[in-house]
Amino acid sequence: MTELQSQSEQIMPRTKAYQEMIARSLLSKGNNKRLKAAIEKAKRGEEVTLAYIGGSITHGAGANPLPSGCYAYRSYADFKTRFGRSGGPIRFIKAGVGGTPSELGMIRYERDVLRDGAVQPDIVIVEFAVNDADDETNGACYESLVLKALSAPNKPAVILLFSVFESDWNLQDRLAPVGSHYGLPMVSIKDAVTEQFRMTPDEGGIISKEQFFADIYHPTNAGHAIMADCLGWLFEETDRSDENQEDITLDLPPVIGNDFVDVRLLDRASDTEIAAIAEGGFSQTDFELQNAEMDDDSHGTPQFPNNWMHTGDSGSAGFAMTIRCRSLLLVYKNTGSDEYGSAEIRIDGKLVGTADSHAVKWTRCHAVLLHRSEQTEEHTVDIRMKAGHEEKRFTILGFGYVE
Repeated sequence: MTELQSQSEQIMPRTKAYQEMIARSLLSKGNNKRLKAAIEKAKRGEEVTLAYIGGSITHGAGANPLPSGCYAYRSYADFKTRFGRSGGPIRFIKAGVGGTPSELGMIRYERDVLRDGAVQPDIVIVEFAVNDADDETNGACYESLVLKALSAPNKPAVILLFSVFESDWNLQDRLAPVGSHYGLPMVSIKDAVTEQFRMTPDEGGIISKEQFFADIYHPTNAGHAIMADCLGWLFEETDRSDENQEDITLDLPPVIGNDFVDVRLLDRASDTEIAAIAEGGFSQTDFELQNAEMDDDSHGTPQFPNNWMHTGDSGSAGFAMTIRCRSLLLVYKNTGSDEYGSAEIRIDGKLVGTADSHAVKWTRCHAVLLHRSEQTEEHTVDIRMKAGHEEKRFTILGFGYVE
């Protein structure tokens, strides 16, 4: 037993009733061919990479210490203990960013999970079931992210993880059909814990909401340990099941939408041939950014450091861009600082929206859809401060585009 497992046992004893609760999380084993392939690689002592992408729960909010107490690290450590062999490295990628949906996750997938082509994960766990309420595409971004991960040449296993809020709410009903459509393994924390929350210990209750949740959104250490055990149950069940002979089929009509599968990030560090940009009054760089502890690091990594910032003395000139695309998203900074204001966005001269830096009053990355079409055409983008906000700050963190 590893030190982490020992700590987990102290948090929540592994009784028969506990194991029954964990088993209820297995919404679907799905087609196991890819996941079994990753498990067998680990057993042979070969390198296997587990990657986790999601919001603040994947980031580790509520866990203490965050780097090793979060469900992602616990799950990785469990996989390594179960299947790893000496000399065979099991690699851990954690790409959770608080307060962000799959609309942003799909844009940062190449950067934060694939590390711009340096990493090919064998297993990808996707956790956005409590973050996608404001997704403007009602699930098309989520399905596109899932397909983006599934379509990699090394054929990774993709696991859909449905976390839950204290209110018993998540978007499982919207998102689980994506997993069913492509035959993916799915793990539901909601299915595991919510029913027993209403029971006393004598009635079969295992853990209370007060024990599971650190606040109305995030798990405690006990909650994170349960989430890891639910993934571990999927690993165990897959290991002892017969292998599916045929791989999943991706050449299917989408259940919600797949038009963002090829979305890419455009920021200040991108190839200058992608778009023609005149920075105007957005010529500065913002260094006061949302930070997230990536992988097993204890230090925060600034999110979208290659940005364009308008300051109070930048003048009235707007940010102008010409780009050929069929879809375009803006990523900008939210903050509680009164120094920041709002900017108006025009596509081809038409006002498409106003981006409010105070949409939420804490520092985070905010993605918003600007343009969506089936045709690739050249478009002009103009971003300038709203009237009366010319002396305020505004930060363009980047764009997501589909050619």
